[in-house]
Amino acid sequence: MVLNDEDKARVRAVWGPVSKNAEAYGCEALLRMFLAHPTTKTYFPHFDLSSSSSDLKGHGKKVIDALTEAVNNLDDVAGALSKLSDLHAQKLRVDPVNFKTLGHCIEATIAVHNGPYKPEVLLSLDKFLCLISSVLHSRYR
Repeated sequence: MVLNDEDKARVRAVWGPVSKNAEAYGCEALLRMFLAHPTTKTYFPHFDLSSSSSDLKGHGKKVIDALTEAVNNLDDVAGALSKLSDLHAQKLRVDPVNFKTLGHCIEATIAVHNGPYKPEVLLSLDKFLCLISSVLHSRYR
């Protein structure tokens, strides 16, 4: 997935409020994923999965902070997420389908709080999140 200059500008614009509220957006996206896709809970057996959980807030912030790093490096997303990609592929062994699932949940969370967006903005955000999924999945090959 290739982001053109317009896509990059749209993603950066959308991401401002997200990065400023990393804990809240991340927690909500994770909670949304766990509720809609219960099998994803298997990777977090030690977490309190309630909506006010410090586990979800902390991990959600880590997720959004990692994506913020990718937004800050849109010309080298693979490089920006290299260590994270290795971690998920080699140590955690997360099923790569979950990256796309979480991406959809992040997209829904952003739209709920900041939408409605024009179709081209949603397309750019979707392309970005698909790129993230692809980069994270790349270490599995």
